[in-house]
Amino acid sequence: MRVQKLGLAALALAAGLSLTACQGSGNSAGKSDDSAASSSASSGGGSASSTGASSSSAGASGGSTVSGKNATSGGGGSAAAESAQGSGGGQISTGLCRTADLGFGTAHGMGEGELIVSLKNNGGDTCSLKGFPGVDLMSQDASEPLSARRSDLAAPAVTLQPGEATRFTLHYPPNHTGGTGVYVSAIVVTPPDETHSKSLSVSIDIPVTTTAADDVRVDPVGTGKQ
Repeated sequence: MRVQKLGLAALALAAGLSLTACQGSGNSAGKSDDSAASSSASSGGGSASSTGASSSSAGASGGSTVSGKNATSGGGGSAAAESAQGSGGGQISTGLCRTADLGFGTAHGMGEGELIVSLKNNGGDTCSLKGFPGVDLMSQDASEPLSARRSDLAAPAVTLQPGEATRFTLHYPPNHTGGTGVYVSAIVVTPPDETHSKSLSVSIDIPVTTTAADDVRVDPVGTGKQ
């Protein structure tokens, strides 16, 4: 009987060990499954993160595309500006009249002590003049040129089509002293807004007085009878 009980006890112990082993194996398998699931979840999470990152990159890339469109729009603005600059209806702005494109002439005026100087547009384009010309009186009797002072007249804007002319008046005191005055054989004319001059032959006799220099005056271009 004792042997039988020992055998039963051994069988019970073996069964218990077997059951424990099975449970342990089941737990290990469960843990393995859980680990696998966790690993899969982690992989899935990583993929999701990667996908999210890709989406963010795509979003950022989309932002770059929008920015690119904006840049193109800016280029369009530049084109619009160019278009606006060319929207003058075909009108071309008038440039200044240059000395090289002007023809000069002189004639004595109706009144004594007046010299009319004409300026003709010999160029192929319309040009404009506004202001006082520079006029220097040249004489072999003087050590230096005598520069005409400006009158008090307002300067109009003058536009000259090709072939058109305008003029200005030089005022000087005539020599009525009965003595020898200062003989002016030439004047040097510089148009408004120009640095190049033109020398013109004239025949003027002005008195030698202390006020003669102040009495030589020039009117602006475009004034007087045109």
